[in-house]
Amino acid sequence: MSDKYDLIVIGGGPGGTEAAQTAAQKQKRVLIIEKNGWGGTCAHRGCIPTKALLTCSKSYTDLKKLKRFGVHVDGITVDFMAMKKHRDQMVKLAALGAQKGLADAQVETKTGVGEILSPREVKYNDPSGQSQLLETKNILIAWGSEPQLLPGIKTSERMMTSDGILEMTALPSGMIVVGGSFIGIEYATVFAELGVKVILVELLDRILPQEDKEAAEFLTQELARLGIAVHTSTELISLKESVGGVVMQVRKNREPMEMRAGCALLCTGRKPLLCRAELDRLEIEYSEAGIKVDKNMMTTCRGIYAAGDVTGGMMLAHRAARQAKFAVEHMYGGIGNIYNENFIPSVVYSHPQIARVGYTEERARDEGLSVEVVRSPYSANIIARTELIGQGFVKAVFNQDKIIGAVILGDHAADLISGVALAVAAQLTRKQLRSWVIPHPTLSEIFAPLIG
Repeated sequence: MSDKYDLIVIGGGPGGTEAAQTAAQKQKRVLIIEKNGWGGTCAHRGCIPTKALLTCSKSYTDLKKLKRFGVHVDGITVDFMAMKKHRDQMVKLAALGAQKGLADAQVETKTGVGEILSPREVKYNDPSGQSQLLETKNILIAWGSEPQLLPGIKTSERMMTSDGILEMTALPSGMIVVGGSFIGIEYATVFAELGVKVILVELLDRILPQEDKEAAEFLTQELARLGIAVHTSTELISLKESVGGVVMQVRKNREPMEMRAGCALLCTGRKPLLCRAELDRLEIEYSEAGIKVDKNMMTTCRGIYAAGDVTGGMMLAHRAARQAKFAVEHMYGGIGNIYNENFIPSVVYSHPQIARVGYTEERARDEGLSVEVVRSPYSANIIARTELIGQGFVKAVFNQDKIIGAVILGDHAADLISGVALAVAAQLTRKQLRSWVIPHPTLSEIFAPLIG
């Protein structure tokens, strides 16, 4: 076969694999190139390993509820290496799943580095150092992202990013988590549930500033119940290794403080992974926030598209996949819906979880929208009470009788948000929502007040 393709995708994460499979389904000849592991950050360093660990830690803490159900369990211990083994198995399955999906779609795959020479040429470099010039009609960039470090701080065995912490082989006695973002909150939850003394430090006046304020404040209280010391409005001055651990100097409310722990986890965000030399050569516009794309995910260089974390914004696997799908639809004349960031749900996999789609109440009011907020508590739901799920709530935001956003705080929020996300994307009215029949008894009955 010739080395001419309809589409070459560079990056085998959720965005890249979705683009490749979608194009292949349209009977296009597609090549995807990946250098660091099929499935990308999501499979190897993000979504999958963290959720595997969260499942382990939650299973351990849920044992404390069993006495209420008449089940007595004694002598329970934590085997961190067994948890790590479970995590690694899930990572392997996710990576194999990505490869199988590509193989089933008959997408050609290459392991190595793909360098974009022009809108029609890609230089492929294999692990042995051999290179090959490939021709293509379209290119999709899916380079992904990398941890963002604060100036002056270097990583080590005791000062880790969310990538480095996956190499940990034993539970520390204590941990400082720097950053109250999704990643910081999730890892703080895991280690606190496993008995580690956790200190969480956030520069802003609350954790999760992009999320619903009431939900973030509620979660702060729940984290405190786990034993996590949450310090907001706290500025990091210095972080250094000390004898047997780390020492951190901070300023809180203008007062200096010193914090010590066995290790530190740096969760100060992720940034787009930018191959600047290629972007500059191709005259593709970009900034520190990511590659600039239009509504069809095309860069400023015709024929070259970008999707996922490399475009900045919400760095979520399902967002990357949705962007990639829209890009391929545009390449080959498909008629689809307009991509809308408001329709992308986000989830914080803490315990309890926070799931959101569309507008928060705070954002809607800041933009001057006239809103009606409908709220429903978990405590009024019989299944939530039967299963001892705990406290939580659903909050829906309506504008001119259309649902424009919703937040769910509580167990199973990640699964429950999908139905509401569809309602928000379809811009359903209260009248249309009244045709929604919810089975009884289920946790999903917390949505009943939205129907009216």
